[in-house]
Amino acid sequence: MTTLCAVPCQFLGLKIPIYHSVLVDQRCSRAIHHCDVCNVVQRLESGAAIVCKSIHYGVCQPVAIPPTKARIIKKREEKATAKVSPHSPPAKPQLSPQPKVADQLSPQPKVVTEVKPTTSATPSPKSDPPNPAPSGASIPRFYFPLGQPVSDDGKELKKVSEVFGTMKEGKAYKNDFGEVAKVCSCPLYWKGPLFLAAGGDKLGCVTSASFQPMWKRIIQKYHDDYSRFMAIMTRMKRSYLTADDFVPLIQDVIDTHPGLTFLQEAQEFHSRYLHTVIARIFYTVNRSWSGQITIPELRKSNLLQVISSLEEEDDINQITDFFSYEHFYVIYCKFWELDTDHDLFISQQDLARHNDGAISSRMAERIFSGAVTRGSTVSREGKMSYTEFVWFLLAEEDKKHPTAIEYWFRCMDLDGDGLLSMYELEYFYEEQYNKMVSLGIEPMPFEDCLCQMLDMINPTIPGKITLRDLKQSRMTPLFFDTFFNLEKYLDHEQRDPFAAAKEAEDMEGMSDWERYAAEEYEMLVADETMPGQDDVFDDDVLESAEVRRVTRADMEEADYDYTGGA
Repeated sequence: MTTLCAVPCQFLGLKIPIYHSVLVDQRCSRAIHHCDVCNVVQRLESGAAIVCKSIHYGVCQPVAIPPTKARIIKKREEKATAKVSPHSPPAKPQLSPQPKVADQLSPQPKVVTEVKPTTSATPSPKSDPPNPAPSGASIPRFYFPLGQPVSDDGKELKKVSEVFGTMKEGKAYKNDFGEVAKVCSCPLYWKGPLFLAAGGDKLGCVTSASFQPMWKRIIQKYHDDYSRFMAIMTRMKRSYLTADDFVPLIQDVIDTHPGLTFLQEAQEFHSRYLHTVIARIFYTVNRSWSGQITIPELRKSNLLQVISSLEEEDDINQITDFFSYEHFYVIYCKFWELDTDHDLFISQQDLARHNDGAISSRMAERIFSGAVTRGSTVSREGKMSYTEFVWFLLAEEDKKHPTAIEYWFRCMDLDGDGLLSMYELEYFYEEQYNKMVSLGIEPMPFEDCLCQMLDMINPTIPGKITLRDLKQSRMTPLFFDTFFNLEKYLDHEQRDPFAAAKEAEDMEGMSDWERYAAEEYEMLVADETMPGQDDVFDDDVLESAEVRRVTRADMEEADYDYTGGA
């Protein structure tokens, strides 16, 4: 019992609603409770509010024993009287008759009554709760998957109408659609897909009456370049892009870009260049490996910026992303050397000859096992298509690229658990070890090699390497070469670090793939210009395109129809 209690209190051992084992004032019928901060000014002689740490009469929300039936009726009458005369002074509170002890000890229903704290000179330290938000308030929209809407005053449609008015009979043909694309604030080389989206493939021309409704639907629903590019390329039918959707755009680049005028006469190479560009686009942009490019993937890539730069750069080889003809030339020549039967498919035995057998046979088996198959497209069983070879060569020559890291990680992950275990590393290193022994090179034991690789990659999970570990490490190319490319592994081991640093400085800003393509292109051109080589091309094609050892007669004889896709 505390000194704050002014009346005798009795301890009750039963569970009283809300409070357990508390002291109950037999006189005032109120429970005595604990509180951390309470205004008990009426219990102190000094008249000050203090921090309370004892048991006392609660002034916050004390618990009262339920009143009797007579008291309830009396309260109802008092409320009714107050409603009739609202200006009458409030009635003085009256004490209810003290219930019997037996009534107090009997189980009572849980009733909590609200009692306002006693008014005092010192304000309560408790702060008022914040005001709730208005019922009509709403959070402004912040996610715009198709771009943030902008006000459209109809000026764009008026400009479109004016452009069509300047054309003969108000009809715009495919060659005229560059002006229409510019009026619509689109890059120049969107004109081919834009012409088809307006229905130009049906009549061969587009009128203002047929173009404006289509373009109005696009500007009302799609509000940024990425979503509009998707709508134009798919004719507003899908929310993703497939390989076939890029054919009109790239074919228009082949037909009209000043840097590819020499290719217009070599019609048989149009499809080779076209599908090489498509394969490179999907290699870089399609980060989900689904074979379907979405709007978020477009936003994270530089594809639209590269397409816009085509109208500013006349030299197509300066655009090293996707469209460089020199890069296509290197890729196609490498494939042509391996494709001995010229059916545009290579076997595992053909791939084994790549770069004088640099790729291990166990890795080649993994590549042909379907570990790096993309999307739902299934090529000829046991064969690699030209498009798949493009991915292979890009991944082999630039192992720093995110897609290349994913490519080789999939091949090395034998059980598909997302981790490279010691067993999987030993499986690939065993063949490298035997190769070094056969070449008279003293190999490093697997245990020592393993310690070196773990120290180099520093995986987050001890003894297991994840895809994230490889993407965060700068030594990932050396890691992969150690397990399946002996030639590059030995090159890493024997390279002069000072020479390597100077080479990296000279080629600063270029990727590993761009360095490789530049070196290989110079070698291939040098081979073509060497004396004693047979002329296998028409003179005009050889001088301009420099396409290696392929003639139209070869194409017709081999029935060289491209059937692969990205």
